[in-house]
Amino acid sequence: MDKDSMLTHILQSEGPASLLGGQSPVTVINGSQHISPLTSGGPEARGPDGEADSGRPSLDSAIRTALSEGTKTVVLEGPDGSGKTTALQRLVVGWARGRNLQNFSFVFHFGLGRLNSLGGALSLEALMLRHHGHLLPGSVPQLLQDPEGVLFVFDDLDQWRHSLDPSALPHLCSDPGEEAPVSRLVAGLLHGSLLRGASFLVATRPAEGQKFPSGARLQVLGFLKPQREAYMEGFFSADPAAATTARRHMESTLGFYDICTSPRFCWTVCSVYKSLMDAGAKLPETLTQLYVEILARLIQSLQLNEARSRALVSALGKMASHCLLHQHSSCTKEEMDSFGFGQDLASVGVFLRVDGDGPVFSFHSQPMLEFNLATSFLLDASAAEGVEELLERHRGRADFLDVFLTGLSEPAQRRPLEAPLGELDPGRVADFARWFRSSSEATLKGRHKDQHRRRFHLLLQTQNESLVKEVAAASAQTGIGYGDPTLRDCVALNYVFSCIGEMELLNLYRTRDLTEEQAKALAPAMSLCRKINLSDSSLSPGAVPHLASALSGGLTEELDLSHVRLGEEEFRRLCEGLRNCKLRVLKLLACELTEAVCGDLASALTSGAAQLREMDVRFNPIGDRGFVKLCKALQSPLCRLQELKLQKCELTAASMEALMSDRCLLTELDLSLNNLGQEGALLLCHALRRPGCPIEKLSLSRCELTPPVFRELSSALRGGTSRLKSLVVGLNAVGDEGVKPLWEAVAHPNCVHEDLDVEMTGLTDECARDLCAALRAGGALRSLELRNNSLTDASVPALVRAAQDSDSMQEMNLQYNDISEDVFDVMDECGKIRY
Repeated sequence: MDKDSMLTHILQSEGPASLLGGQSPVTVINGSQHISPLTSGGPEARGPDGEADSGRPSLDSAIRTALSEGTKTVVLEGPDGSGKTTALQRLVVGWARGRNLQNFSFVFHFGLGRLNSLGGALSLEALMLRHHGHLLPGSVPQLLQDPEGVLFVFDDLDQWRHSLDPSALPHLCSDPGEEAPVSRLVAGLLHGSLLRGASFLVATRPAEGQKFPSGARLQVLGFLKPQREAYMEGFFSADPAAATTARRHMESTLGFYDICTSPRFCWTVCSVYKSLMDAGAKLPETLTQLYVEILARLIQSLQLNEARSRALVSALGKMASHCLLHQHSSCTKEEMDSFGFGQDLASVGVFLRVDGDGPVFSFHSQPMLEFNLATSFLLDASAAEGVEELLERHRGRADFLDVFLTGLSEPAQRRPLEAPLGELDPGRVADFARWFRSSSEATLKGRHKDQHRRRFHLLLQTQNESLVKEVAAASAQTGIGYGDPTLRDCVALNYVFSCIGEMELLNLYRTRDLTEEQAKALAPAMSLCRKINLSDSSLSPGAVPHLASALSGGLTEELDLSHVRLGEEEFRRLCEGLRNCKLRVLKLLACELTEAVCGDLASALTSGAAQLREMDVRFNPIGDRGFVKLCKALQSPLCRLQELKLQKCELTAASMEALMSDRCLLTELDLSLNNLGQEGALLLCHALRRPGCPIEKLSLSRCELTPPVFRELSSALRGGTSRLKSLVVGLNAVGDEGVKPLWEAVAHPNCVHEDLDVEMTGLTDECARDLCAALRAGGALRSLELRNNSLTDASVPALVRAAQDSDSMQEMNLQYNDISEDVFDVMDECGKIRY
C-alpha cells in the first residue's frame, strides 16, 4: 500500500475546529503538545470522581501494547470527547509515517456512522475501494491473501444502527468476493468469519444492549488532573496564571468535575474561558451558564432572526428527545425533516456532527443534547407535557436534563441566551420553579441519600442563596449525611452549607477515600458544622491539613474519627487544627495511635484556645509512656478535659500514679480492659480519697481487680469526700465476698453513688441478703447492673421487694443469670426489673 497516499487521504479528510466538536484530530495530531488520554483495563479501575493513580498507561501505549502482543480485537470504550477518535487516527498516521504498528502491511480506517446510509450489496473489496480511493490498483487481492497483516480501525461503533448479534442475521459472510449488505460485511469481519486472521481496533461510547466483539477491553479515562494541567498550560502558554484559573474554575466551580475528563470538553471550556477573559467578563458559575454561553454564540453566528432561531432550537429539542428515547446517537435526513429543521438544515453543522454522504446527524456530546432539550422545553409552551412528564419520559436516559432545567429557570443564568432567542416562556419557567421548590422540600425530608445528593447538585445550579436557605432550612437542624462523596458532591455541599451558614451534622461515615481535592472543596462546609462524623473512613494524607484548617477557627464542636488510620505526620497536622478550635468532643477510638503522637495531642490539649472536654482514645496502643504524656496535659491549668476514655490502651500500674494531680479536672475516666492489677487500682483508689478529686464516673471493667481493691473502693465511697456517682467494675471475678464491701458502701449515708455495674463478677444467691439490706438502707443508688452472674430463682423475690421498697432505685438488670421462666411473673410485678 502507498503509505504516502494513505497519509494524505487522512490528513485532508478532516474539517476545521468547532466550538462543540473541538479541534479536529488532525490538528491535535500535528500539534507539538499532544497529550494522550489515560486508560485502564476496565471500569473497576476508575476511582472516585473518575480519577485514577498516576500509573495508568496512556491510551496510545495501551493500544500499541495490546496489538503487539497478538490481541486480535481491541475495544476502546469511553464517553463523548474522551479522545478515542484522535487516538485512532494518531495511530493510523503513525503507521503511515512508519512510527508504529509496522507489523501490519495494511491499515484501514472506517467511521461506522458514515456507513449506516449505504444501501445495496457490496463485496468487501468494493467497500474498501469505495472508502479508500487512494488504494493502488491490485492491492486488495494482495491483502486478502495475507489477512494476518491487515488491521481494521472501526470508529463510532455506538452509531452503528445494525445488529451485530449473529443470531439476528441470516448468516455471516465468509467469502470476500460475496456481495452482501454492509451490515453483514461488518458483522462478518468483527465476528471473524470474513477475512479470518485480521486484527480490529474498535472505538465506542457505552451503549445499552450493544453486542461488543470479544477481545481486550480498554476503558478510556480521558484526562486526569496531571493531563488537564499540562493541557491547559499549553492552551494558555502565554499566561500561566490564566491556565491555573481556568483549570481550577472548570474542575470545581462548574460543579461537574467528572466531565472535565473529556479532552474535547477541556478544549471547549478553554476556548470559551479565553474569550471571556480577553473581554474582561465573568466566568460562568455553573454548567448551565457555560452551555448558555456556548449556545448563544452558535445561534448568533448564524445571524438568524428571532423566529427562525426559536424554530431551530425547537427542532434541536425534538431531535434530542428522539435520540434519548430511541437510544440512537445519530439521525437520518428523513428524521431531521420530521423534526422541523426545514430550510435551516444546511446550518446545523454549527450545532451537530454531520457524517457521510447520506448524511447522518448527531450531537457532539450528551450534555449539549440535553441542554437543547431543556431549552426547547422552556421556550415553547404549546406542548401539553409538563415538567414531571418530561423528566419521567426520559428517566434513566438523561443525566443532565434536570440540571439544565434548574439553571435555566434562574433569570440571571438564562439572560445571555434570551438575546438571540427572545424570552423563555414565563408560564413554563414559573411551573418549573414551583415544581422544583416543592419537590426539593419533599426530597430533603425523605431518607433516600442518592436523591439528597442529586438535589444538592441542583441547588448548586440555581446559584440562588435565598432559595437554598428556604428549601434546605430543615436539613440545617438535622444535618446531612452520606459516605463516599464525589468531588461533585463536595462542591455542591459546600455551596449549600455556605448559603445556610450553619449545619448541625455532616455525616461522612464510611467514606472510603477522602482525597485531598475532596477535602479542600469540603473544608469551608466542614467549618460550618457543629458535628462531623468521619468514623470508619479513609483519609488520604493530603486531606488531613484541610480537615485541620476547617477545625481551626470553625464551628465544629464534635469530631468522630473512630477507626480512621492516621500516620504520625498526619496526626500532627490534625493536632495543629485542634490548638485553636471550638471542639469539645473528640473520638479517636481504634485509630492505631501510639505513644509517639501523644505528645502532639497533649500539646493541643494545653493550648490556650483549646476547648476540648471529652476525648475517646479507646483501643489505641499508647501504653504507659503515652498515657504519662497525656497526664502532663491533664495537670496543666490550661487543659479543660473532663472525660477521658482509655479502654484497652495497654496501660499497667506503672502509669497510674500520673491521675493523682491536684490540678486534674477529669470527671469521667474509663480505664477498662487494661491490666492495672492490684497495684495500679490501689493508686487510683488513693486518688479518689483525695479531697476535691473531681472524678464522678470511673470504669474499671476487666482490669484484673482483686478483693483488696474492692475494699479500698468501698472505703473511698464511704469517706465523705468522694464525688464518685458511677462505678463500673464488671468482668472482675472476685465473687460474693469480693463485692461485699461495695454493698456496705451503698448502705452508708456518706455514699452519693448512683450507678453501679458489677456484671460478671461471680455473684451467687449468697450476696442477695447483703445486697437487699444495702438497697433498703441507702438512699442514692438508681441503677444496678447484675447481668451475667449466677443468681437463681431463689434470689428473685427478695431482689424484687428490695427494688420496690427503694425510693431511689430506677432500674435493676438481671439479664443472663440462671433465672427460669417460673419467676417471670414475680419480676413483672416490678417495673424497675429488667430480665
